[in-house]
Amino acid sequence: MKKIVVLTGAGISAESGIRTFRDSDGLWENHRIEDVATPEGWQRNPELVLEFYNQRRAQLFEVEPNAGHRALAGLEKDFEVDIVTQNVDDLHERAGNTRILHLHGELRKSRSARYPDLVYPCEGDICMGDKCEKGFQLRPHIVWFGEAVPMLEPAAQLAAQADIFIIVGTSLQVYPAASLMIYANANIPFYYVDPRPQINHELSRMPNLTVIAEPASTGVARVVELLRGR
Repeated sequence: MKKIVVLTGAGISAESGIRTFRDSDGLWENHRIEDVATPEGWQRNPELVLEFYNQRRAQLFEVEPNAGHRALAGLEKDFEVDIVTQNVDDLHERAGNTRILHLHGELRKSRSARYPDLVYPCEGDICMGDKCEKGFQLRPHIVWFGEAVPMLEPAAQLAAQADIFIIVGTSLQVYPAASLMIYANANIPFYYVDPRPQINHELSRMPNLTVIAEPASTGVARVVELLRGR
């Protein structure tokens, strides 16, 4: 069974109603990214950061996977599929994909602010005073700007095993995620689905690239048709 590795970005979640910070001049729900998505923002005002992510977590219960998510889940009938997502929502899980690697963390988890390996399920709010088992404040299990991306190495290992590589709903401007395809065999088929595709340097070097300039909700279905016709 051939192995498909899929890199997904904010675009696929945006179609389900989840806003991204790139939608409004660098603001994220009217907040500066520096204030709510950096270690420095956390140090300055942890209450603001917790409330911001509490609102993002609550929003998950108001949205559903879209046709793009469901089409990716359907690929598991015929292929071995690994999703590598830059998104922190759980829409891939709810759509039915079973192997998902979250590069940038997960809203439905919290972790110790001191011991990053202490990670806990989180279904409601994180409040000041909520502590890990070692007595330190809990924070969102999110990789903020300026922090290391610990799941990059496992993601690179998956990319190296890919027989087919699909990219969905990402501008390919946020590194290191945007360079993930360099770990794959350059000669395998690559598919890039995005309504405003931006071919970065890494992707421009792939000889078997198919670009589908459509939203995920329709573009992924086109990729599935092409794959099943190969």
